[in-house]
Amino acid sequence: MSWLECVPNFSEGRDAAKVGRIAGAARNVPGVVVLDVESNADHNRSVITLVGNGTALIEAAMAMMRVATELIDLNHHQGEHPRIGATDVVPFVPLEGSTIADAIECANRLGEQVARELGIPVYLYGAAARRPERSELPNVRAGEFEGLRESILRDPARAPDFGEARVHPTAGAVAIGARAVLIAYNAYLTTPDVQVAKRIARTVRARDGGLAEVRALGFEIKERNRAQVSMNLTDYRRTPIHRALEAVRREARRYGVEVEESEIVGLVPEEALFDAAEYYLQLNRFDRAAILERKVRSAAGSEESFPRFLERLAARTPTPGGGSAAAAAGALAAALGEMVLAYSIGANTPGDDPLVAARTACRDARTFFVRAMDDDAAAYEAVRAARKELKDHPADPAKLAANVAALRRSADVPLSTARNAVRLAEVLRSVGPRTKPALASDLTTSLALLSAARDGGLANVRVNVADLKAAGQSTADFEAEAARLSGTDG
Repeated sequence: MSWLECVPNFSEGRDAAKVGRIAGAARNVPGVVVLDVESNADHNRSVITLVGNGTALIEAAMAMMRVATELIDLNHHQGEHPRIGATDVVPFVPLEGSTIADAIECANRLGEQVARELGIPVYLYGAAARRPERSELPNVRAGEFEGLRESILRDPARAPDFGEARVHPTAGAVAIGARAVLIAYNAYLTTPDVQVAKRIARTVRARDGGLAEVRALGFEIKERNRAQVSMNLTDYRRTPIHRALEAVRREARRYGVEVEESEIVGLVPEEALFDAAEYYLQLNRFDRAAILERKVRSAAGSEESFPRFLERLAARTPTPGGGSAAAAAGALAAALGEMVLAYSIGANTPGDDPLVAARTACRDARTFFVRAMDDDAAAYEAVRAARKELKDHPADPAKLAANVAALRRSADVPLSTARNAVRLAEVLRSVGPRTKPALASDLTTSLALLSAARDGGLANVRVNVADLKAAGQSTADFEAEAARLSGTDG
C-alpha cells in the first residue's frame, strides 16, 4: 500500500505538554512522518498531520489514541469546537499512489482495533461510512459527547460500527473515516459578535443552500476578542479558498463588518494556493510549470525519484501517463548509452572523436527526457484546465485560443520525445561498431528503449492531433513530422 495522510483531531489544545506526548507517540513509529501539529486554545483542540504507509499509520494512530485516552477526560473538557471523543476524528486521506479504497481499508482496520483494545465505540464516516447518514461528519457528532452518552444507550440509530453501544467513560467515542484532502480555513471578523459569525456560516455552508462542499460554523474567539467563521472545504476544486473567502466577505458587509484576516489550519495543497493566487492576480493564462520552485524540484529530484515516478504512473490518475512513460524510456536509453560509451572511450581518445560527441549527446538527451517526463504531464493538465474553462465559457475567444494552445503543446511535447529518440538512435548506431563488444547487449537494450520512446511519443501525438482536428485546427505540421519519424529506425 502506498503512502496516505492521516489527520487525527484531539480534544486538547491548551496543554502543550499533553499535545507533545500525543504527537511523540507517532514519532516513535518507523515509517511515519509527523508533518504538522496545530493547536487552538479556544477550540481546545489539536490537529496532527501524519504521512506513511497504511500499516504504519494505523500503528501510529493507535499509539496516539492510547496516550490521548490516558490524558484527556471529556467530563472536564470545555472548548468551542464540537467533539464526541478525546480522539475526536481520525480521517485517512489517499495521496498520489494510493486510492480511497486504501483509506477505507485503513479506517476499518483501525476501527476494529480501537474498539477491541481501547473499549471506545467507533463510528465510520465519509467514504468509509456503512450508513448513508454517517457519510457527513456533523451527523456523527450530533449531540456531542454529552448527548451521545445518553442516546447511544437507547437509540438504535446511534449504535456504533465497532464496539459496544456505550461511550468510554472518559474518552467518549471516535469517528474514523476516509475522505479526500480537506482544507480547514477560518475567517476572523472585525467584531466579537458571534451571532454575526453564525449567520454568515449558515449562509455559506452547503447544507443550508450555500457553497458546495463547505461546512461552516460561527465561533467566539475570546483570546482575540473576535468572532470567527470556521470552515471545512471538503472539495477545494468545487469551492476554492478564494470563493469561500469572498462569500464570507460579502455576507459580513451586510452586517457592517469586514474580514480582518484568515488562516489555514494544518496543511494545504499547493494547488489550492495557486488557485487563489491566479484569481486575485488575474493570471488568466498562467502556466504553473513556470513556477521556479517546481522547476528546481524537477531538476534536483527527477533523477533520484524514479521509484516514486513508477508509483505515480501506476496510480489511477490522469497524469503521468503514456507520454511521460515514453520519455522515461528515452531517459533510460540515454543513460545506458552513456554507460556504453564511457567504457568504450579510452584514455587516449581525442576530444573531437565521434565517441566523445556521442557520449555528450547521450548526456544532453538524458537531461531532455527527464524534463519531458514532467513536461508531458504538465501539458496534459493544462489541456484539462483549458477544457474546463471552455466548458464554462464556450463562446469566449480567449478560452478557445487557450484550449488550442494547450492542445498544440500537448502534441508538441511527445513529438519532441519521438524526435530526440530518433536522433539519439542515429548517433548510437553510427558509433556502435566502435563500442566494446562485451557491451553489445547494453547497446541493443538502449536502442530498443529508444524505439519504445519513439513509438510511445508518436502514439500520444496522434491522440492530440485528433483533438486539434476536432477543434478545427490544421495539423499538417504535426502529421508530416510524425510520418517521417515513424518511418525511421527508432
